[in-house]
Amino acid sequence: MKYSDLNTFLSSGVKSLKKGPYAFILVEDLSEVDTTIRHHLQAGFAEVLVFGPNEIDLPPVLNERVHHIIFDMNEDQATETVINAMIEAKPGEWMYYCYNAEYLFYPFSDARTVGEMLTFQNEERRDSILTYVIDLYAKDLDTTPMAVSLETAHLDKTGYYALARNDAANHNYPKERQLDFFGGLKWRFEEHIPYKKRKIDRISLFRSKPGLELRDDHTFNDEEYNTYACPWHNNVTAAICSFRTAKALKINPGSRFEINSFAWHNSVQFEWHSQQLLDLGLIEPGQWF
Repeated sequence: MKYSDLNTFLSSGVKSLKKGPYAFILVEDLSEVDTTIRHHLQAGFAEVLVFGPNEIDLPPVLNERVHHIIFDMNEDQATETVINAMIEAKPGEWMYYCYNAEYLFYPFSDARTVGEMLTFQNEERRDSILTYVIDLYAKDLDTTPMAVSLETAHLDKTGYYALARNDAANHNYPKERQLDFFGGLKWRFEEHIPYKKRKIDRISLFRSKPGLELRDDHTFNDEEYNTYACPWHNNVTAAICSFRTAKALKINPGSRFEINSFAWHNSVQFEWHSQQLLDLGLIEPGQWF
């Protein structure tokens, strides 16, 4: 089903949504839109909503299963506009957002649905799940100049780290159970990345509620949503394996001709399953066994 704009969907289409969890795919270009949709349908999301240009052309089998809302993701604060509108429209539902050419992986995602993980999270009395954006990139930029290749996708096996997240409203003391995470291409090519865009953490999975708002740094106005764990033990974390940074670095005039390869001695082929991410320590099950 296609809707002409966000307001039309909110007034007439949102009522048709089944109970969540919902996946929101924010389409910035036409790269790997169909594979992104297929991946998240297979993960078990009850509804998949695609926000992006009218030019998105999906096969009939996908058109029948998604809601396409025409929206310009190049607008200022486009992500916050979409997500906050959906939070207000559907409080009390689990939601997830990503961009095209991004793929969600969580512990045991090869055998368990996202709904099973969220059921566990409900039992943990947690309303959010921390996700790390793990950069993917084609190994050979000569044959794949835009750096997007599912067949030859690589990632960094090391080079990830965390720093304390200071609270400006509280004399810059570190915030409880919050960290800023870094690594991947944004770390290795940081000279091409604005400082405020270098973090790789997002709260991409969360339960909506009245008054909740997404901010422009991928955090929420409820600080408990931004924590990586509850006070008594570690919680499950997930990863979004993403070509987004690689694409941006190859599109940007300031970096396009400066980068001949993303591969380095710590690159490994991405195997497209959660066990590799668990083995590398990039996601963890917490108490979920």
